[in-house]
Amino acid sequence: MIPRYSRPDMVAIWSAETKFRIWYEIEAHACDAMADLGVIPRANAEAVWKARDVEFDVARIDEIEAVTKHDVIAFLTHLAEHVGSDEARFVHQGMTSSDVLDTCFNVQLVRATDILIEDMKGLLAALKRRALEHKDTVRIGRSHGIHAEPTTMGLTFARFYAEMDRNLNRLLKARYEIATGAISGAVGTFANIDPAVEEHVCAKLGLEPEPISTQVIPRDRHAAFFAALGVVGSSIENIATEIRHMQRTEVLEAEEFFSAGQKGSSAMPHKRNPVLTENLTGLARLVRMAVVPAMENVALWHERDISHSSVERNIGPDTTITLDFALARLTSVVDKLVIYPDNMLANMNKFRGLVMSQRVLLALTQAGVSREDAYKLVQRNAMRVWEEGKDFKTELLGDTDVLAALSAEEIEEKFDIGYHTKHVDTIFKRVFKD
Repeated sequence: MIPRYSRPDMVAIWSAETKFRIWYEIEAHACDAMADLGVIPRANAEAVWKARDVEFDVARIDEIEAVTKHDVIAFLTHLAEHVGSDEARFVHQGMTSSDVLDTCFNVQLVRATDILIEDMKGLLAALKRRALEHKDTVRIGRSHGIHAEPTTMGLTFARFYAEMDRNLNRLLKARYEIATGAISGAVGTFANIDPAVEEHVCAKLGLEPEPISTQVIPRDRHAAFFAALGVVGSSIENIATEIRHMQRTEVLEAEEFFSAGQKGSSAMPHKRNPVLTENLTGLARLVRMAVVPAMENVALWHERDISHSSVERNIGPDTTITLDFALARLTSVVDKLVIYPDNMLANMNKFRGLVMSQRVLLALTQAGVSREDAYKLVQRNAMRVWEEGKDFKTELLGDTDVLAALSAEEIEEKFDIGYHTKHVDTIFKRVFKD
């Protein structure tokens, strides 16, 4: 991923240096396990650990790979340069390249997920704080982009919190799904390596042994992992889209924080654009872009092929780095989002009480008017508000058919905003459970 959308801790997980360090640990722990089993001399296993503090030379490994055309062999050759050819002769015994590659990849995905989980917790904290802050800040709810009925800004933040809380659970499940390793040898039969080696290596790396592998770890795990990340990306876009709509000039119920010295347009000095949430919308597309290739990686030939390899070398780092950046950016946007309660109230009253139409409809039916007739009565008064700019309550109070069923006091009562917010506390208890 390009540096513009990258954060250093996540990038470090995917560096060549980190990869080769994990490869080394896999090989060294495997040697320990084989020495414990008496398969190789203890002295040889201990010799491998002489490279414990070695800075593996990425350029040298690349140089060897240019000849061998095989990345794992290139690494093993370089490792032998540090350990000694004779001492290193038992390294990788009974193993196949996928044992190293797949186990390393899953270690990297687990570490990446740990960062994403912490990112999500930070976002949840910001959403909860803003939800409590604006629990009773009334705004108009919209369906199809059109005024519907009153809600609160706190409920808007609360529903995003609930969605991201579900995503936290998805990340936790994704981590569990991907936290397996395989040291099972060619075609996964353990013919040349004891299953105890796999158990030892996985325990040292914080993984569970894959119950049954072929020559690779099953890719349905990775498909589920990247699908979970794709859902998180869509949820990021969901929040970003709401903020973008709220920042439109004719709405202006909220806007991204605009810092001192910030410029919105090279041509128009007045502009304050929702650039961060627009950026997040684009980043969400990149995260979701990994989902279909990950799904297509599930179907491999027989016990293995490498059609998945080139895909994962890209989507592993790119998707986790992008999502890490996006979650951090969204957290900052939410944390500093500027809210305009007065504009929310003004927008709700823009059509002069029209949003209370359902309450009047229900009151008429409760007063004995058929639903069909009640709907006609309310709608004919509502259309005057839409088309002639009339005041809804005034029109109702002047409609003799409405007054035949409802008193003026009963009509007046139907315009109480508090009616729509009476269950906010109940919803908050359900969402935040405190």
